[in-house]
Amino acid sequence: MSDDRSAPALSSAIKKSAIRLLPFLALMYSLAFVDRANVGFAKIAFQADTGISNAAYAFGAGIFFIGYALFEVPSNLILHRIGAKIWMSRIMVTWGLVSAAMIYAKTENMFYFIRFLLGAAEAGFFPGVILFLTYWFPAQQRARALGLFYFGVPLAMLFGSPISGFLLDMGTMFGLSNWQWMFVVEGLSATVVGVIAFFYLDSRPRNAKWLTDQEKSALIAVIEEEERAKSRNAPDSVFGVLKNGRVLMFILIYFCIQIGNAPLAFYLPSKLASTMGGQVNTMVGLLLSIPWFCTIVAMRVATKYADRHNNHRLVATSMLATGILAFASLSVINSAPLTVIAFCIAIPGLVACQPVFWSLPTRYLGGTAAASGIAFIVSIGNLGGFVSPQIKAFADANLGNTNAGFLVVAALCFVSVILLCLMKGTASPAPAPERVPAE
Repeated sequence: MSDDRSAPALSSAIKKSAIRLLPFLALMYSLAFVDRANVGFAKIAFQADTGISNAAYAFGAGIFFIGYALFEVPSNLILHRIGAKIWMSRIMVTWGLVSAAMIYAKTENMFYFIRFLLGAAEAGFFPGVILFLTYWFPAQQRARALGLFYFGVPLAMLFGSPISGFLLDMGTMFGLSNWQWMFVVEGLSATVVGVIAFFYLDSRPRNAKWLTDQEKSALIAVIEEEERAKSRNAPDSVFGVLKNGRVLMFILIYFCIQIGNAPLAFYLPSKLASTMGGQVNTMVGLLLSIPWFCTIVAMRVATKYADRHNNHRLVATSMLATGILAFASLSVINSAPLTVIAFCIAIPGLVACQPVFWSLPTRYLGGTAAASGIAFIVSIGNLGGFVSPQIKAFADANLGNTNAGFLVVAALCFVSVILLCLMKGTASPAPAPERVPAE
């Protein structure tokens, strides 16, 4: 347990770790999200150029999560064994190259194949970072650390939306169409950052040359104390987590959250463009940056509030419920101003709740169980991202309304709110060590 003498060193170590690691991790996540979501920006131009149907697009957009799910757990176990420095670099370099290869997705089968490979290449990145942050940040500071990492999502859309829109305004150059240039530029950007990651990241505090010996000792002592507390209450094997009721509840909640999140990337650009009577372009990209700026503000406020008051479940539940209601309203809204307003409520609610949610399982799981448990939550939960486009496409086709799917998806996502309410007294996190200084 930390004492008063080690508190200044611990506080200094946490601040240094936040400054050193979190901006770079947010950059990595923003590139990951851009490469995952740019198919949504390319939707109209891509389908017009290739002739791929709405059903094929929905399947191709969602099959990313199948490749992601299949390789998530082994990828995270490898990261836990060999360290983030090597493995995260490998992930980024690989997914950037695969994303750039989307220029060859001119048939349905090639589209499915490349999207599946993209999911397999990116597998392990997100749960790897969640696990990585448990090595560096005590539970009392973790929601804020997760929130700063999650800034990668709104930053990706805040800056990536206008960039994607600008690239889609380009004409054909050197034999490549506008949507092909978008994939090349954004994919190869991730590969470059992946190379830099190998030289920049440190796998554990003990490897960090930018921490003093006293800072290392203070931080490692608190993290190890938390790990011992987790080992007394949580599963301790790779597959034992799947027999644990709390972990299964976390998986189901995250699955339902992702059902609501997938359309944010795949359908919102084309939804806004349709209310403006045109294509996805620079103006659509600029307008879509507004709700993502709101998400940055909401994420910072929510994670700080949840950490300070230790009410993560309540904060996550409230944000989810608000976001889902705004998302459901898209089924009846057809004007551009009201659509942007709905986005400004729905996106912060559905996205900013997630770093708060992740503070719950990371306080409960430790060691190898954390590596596998976090990966299982992400991999199985992300299958919600696969079924969501299929559900929306099915609902739109059978109800004869291209907006009906938003309401159906929102209803399924609302199950996560119900489950979080039921978790009261069921999945309380392990107690944080005493006298861990706040930021």
